[in-house]
Amino acid sequence: MGYHTFDADRADNLEDAQRRYRFLSAEELLWALSPDGDETVADLGSGTGFYTDDVAPAVDRVSAVDIQEAMHDYYREKGVPENVDLVTSGVDDLPFDTDSLDAAFSTMTYHEFASERALRELSRVLEPGGTLVVVDWAAAGTGAHGPPLDERFSAAEAGDALRQHGFEIEFEAERPETFLLVGRND
Repeated sequence: MGYHTFDADRADNLEDAQRRYRFLSAEELLWALSPDGDETVADLGSGTGFYTDDVAPAVDRVSAVDIQEAMHDYYREKGVPENVDLVTSGVDDLPFDTDSLDAAFSTMTYHEFASERALRELSRVLEPGGTLVVVDWAAAGTGAHGPPLDERFSAAEAGDALRQHGFEIEFEAERPETFLLVGRND
């Protein structure tokens, strides 16, 4: 079950590249997505667009999905790339057509939206064979960064939940503070 969202009043913290890339580099995210340039992608819980900006040059379109309009306001002030659409929505009720996304990714937000309804919705909007990348704070982490430990999942727990919703896990890694899953929609 998902928990609270990141406080938009602290959005500046999401722009700290040294801290953010310590847990997930742009190169690792792009490796996991493996774009060829023509994809339509959704950033789930995009916040200030920190990782959206890394993915946008490598794909055709990105929908920056966030439930908080204040995060989109921050992103607008920062500057939104031309191929990025701002979408105010929860992951459990995405405004996309069935099978309309080639890929989706979640960077440190899975714990905020993890639910049966959200995972069903992701399975619906991703085309068959579409890629889902999830990077989040690991339950085995120290708790020094990210949400409280009781709001986190392990890679195995998240992977099992994705499998139950039709995803085949192609890559799974649990690191000291985070985990990375790459799945394909069946």
